[in-house]
Amino acid sequence: MARSSVPASAGQILQMIRSGQVSTRRELQELTGLSRSTLTLRLSQLYTAGYLRSETQRAGTMGRPSGILAFDETGKFILAADLGATHARMALTDAAGNVIAETTRELHIDDGPRSVLGVVQRTFREMVKKTAHDLGDVCGIGLGLPGPVDFETGRVRNPPMMPGWHDYPVQQSLADAFGVPVFVDNDANLMGLGEQRLTYPDVASLLFVKVGTGIGSGIILHGQPERGIAGGGGDIGHIRMRGPTERAPCACGGSGCLAVYASGGALARRLTAEGIATRTARDVVAHVEAGKSEAIAMVGMAGRLIGEVLATAVALLNPSALIIGGDVAETHEHFLNGVRTMLYERTVPRATRDLLITTSALGDRAGIEGARFMVLEQVFSEQAVDDRLRRMTEAGVPVQAGPSPE
Repeated sequence: MARSSVPASAGQILQMIRSGQVSTRRELQELTGLSRSTLTLRLSQLYTAGYLRSETQRAGTMGRPSGILAFDETGKFILAADLGATHARMALTDAAGNVIAETTRELHIDDGPRSVLGVVQRTFREMVKKTAHDLGDVCGIGLGLPGPVDFETGRVRNPPMMPGWHDYPVQQSLADAFGVPVFVDNDANLMGLGEQRLTYPDVASLLFVKVGTGIGSGIILHGQPERGIAGGGGDIGHIRMRGPTERAPCACGGSGCLAVYASGGALARRLTAEGIATRTARDVVAHVEAGKSEAIAMVGMAGRLIGEVLATAVALLNPSALIIGGDVAETHEHFLNGVRTMLYERTVPRATRDLLITTSALGDRAGIEGARFMVLEQVFSEQAVDDRLRRMTEAGVPVQAGPSPE
């Protein structure tokens, strides 16, 4: 185990423990080079703040048993919400990922931020109350939205399908209501994060594509979301297409965008125009499952158009996995065959030889799981932990000694 050249802070030590890089004091001392007294102080700070739980004994080892260092997940709850264009999923989980309460409901994002966030706040409070927990036990809130999000400010930037949301202080309004850290991101980013953390933890680079009412993608590079400079990273739904002759107008103000031809909302409108009543992307899926040839043909066409755009993304990013989520992904092979056809046709073999192309394993829970990981990784980040410990020290909170070292 290589020794770090920089003395580790308490926040860094917690990251080493949470990641599984180390699990004993001896391993920590070898890795960090900290003196025994300094390491004891750092660990005592973490125990005092509730970040570490009591050590147990490692069985089956030679000599004196070593104490195990473990992140304390108890009493740390997360509120998470994944908002789509026409529906919402909200959950109360603990830090370990156990679902305490979860609900889904119809919710229209174009009703505006005050109405939508009012529903989110009421639902969150009801879930906490019904489970006999307390809002004081909530360590953070994670929210996914179907539009470009400036992650630093928690504000939506020029969202095509979200009238009234531009520059609305989403993060601040929820933080004021609950008094806890709030983090907001694009829904496809969170779906990609949830899928990578839970389903493909050994895959460092993953591209997640959501095909629902609109089209978006989440880019995970080296294990972290790549959001772009203005929250627009992965916004493939508004790439202008050359192929279709009809230059249909798009909600973004342009015309001929991919979303106009290949999104679930676009397919629903086209099927309705052909006399097949279709209200939402989920209705499109129902028609495919019922064997309606018109719906099957349109879904295949949508897959090919999206595959044409993704060929460039795959060649540029060279990810290990391409995961398709959202309602339209539930048509499975009808859609995926179209995507694969264009990818194989328009990229060199080395770009797709080892590329996994499949549908989301987490399904409609991907966004919730991503929101949970987003909160965990922000609230318990090195900087956040060190900042909190510094505030505790400044406030004169006494440091309690942790369990005795081995």
